[in-house]
Amino acid sequence: MQLSQILAEIDLEISRLEQARTILAGENSPAVKKTRKAKSTGTEAPVKRKKKRNLSPEGRKRIAEAVRRRWELQKKAASK
Repeated sequence: MQLSQILAEIDLEISRLEQARTILAGENSPAVKKTRKAKSTGTEAPVKRKKKRNLSPEGRKRIAEAVRRRWELQKKAASK
């Protein structure tokens, strides 16, 4: 066996072990961590990226109002 083939098989086994670990750990949600690929076989494991979530201005306003209401209730409860 050539050195490059051995290294490719080791990389493939590492990616299999990482997948098994995430399944056993219960981390089935999309992972941020990149997976390795085998160089000689030509198979590439897909890179899973976490989708960025953006808040709309209306959503920010609703959250700010809810926080203000919460603070008001806390102040009223503390003054009693």
